[in-house]
Amino acid sequence: MNSVEQAIETRMSVRAFTQEPVSSERILKLLNLAARAPSGTNTQPWRAYVLEGQKLSDLCHQVCDAYDAIAQNPELEKEYQPAYDYYPKKWFSPYIDRRRENGWSLYGLLGITKGDKEKMHAQHRKNFEFFGAPVGLFFTIDKELGKGSMLDYGMFLENLMIAARGVDLDTCPQAAWNAYAKIILPFIGAQENEMLVCGVALGHADKSAIVNTFHTPRVSAQEFTTWVK
Repeated sequence: MNSVEQAIETRMSVRAFTQEPVSSERILKLLNLAARAPSGTNTQPWRAYVLEGQKLSDLCHQVCDAYDAIAQNPELEKEYQPAYDYYPKKWFSPYIDRRRENGWSLYGLLGITKGDKEKMHAQHRKNFEFFGAPVGLFFTIDKELGKGSMLDYGMFLENLMIAARGVDLDTCPQAAWNAYAKIILPFIGAQENEMLVCGVALGHADKSAIVNTFHTPRVSAQEFTTWVK
């Protein structure tokens, strides 16, 4: 494979990282490469925030505390709602089937069985520690921009993740953070007009972690493509 194909093929959502640092210069280079993504009329709707060290640890503690509090008192979940719907309000096939396959395949690998709420909680909680990555990235967008700008954002994020693989770094894009925007946005100094799009963990994959042996399947192009003749 050429280098682009290899980067795409090896990109995955890494859920365990080493503490090997990533230089500021490297992070900026990746963000500059990501910003070569196309955007409607060159609006470039992305805004990035980089957290490392103590700041990263402090935010993770705050969000983990909120997540744990909800587990103790589910009524608190009402206070933590994302600004936009990432998933459908009502699931249906084939999407619910793929979601279930993904979730139970991952949990099965980790020895988590259906109904084991404590282990599920602990695994999901790792989202809010950036899975141990040394760099946590948050991305925001102006609330007044349209849906097309979110499409632009997706291309920006893919550029970032592919560029990271090009220098042997790994990532995990995370929508899980979105529900905790009321904690995150003030912490990172975002303005009132900004909406949280997602978080991304960045670093080097821990190759000894069993969770990183999980690779999600993909439907073949033959299945989702129609030749119009």
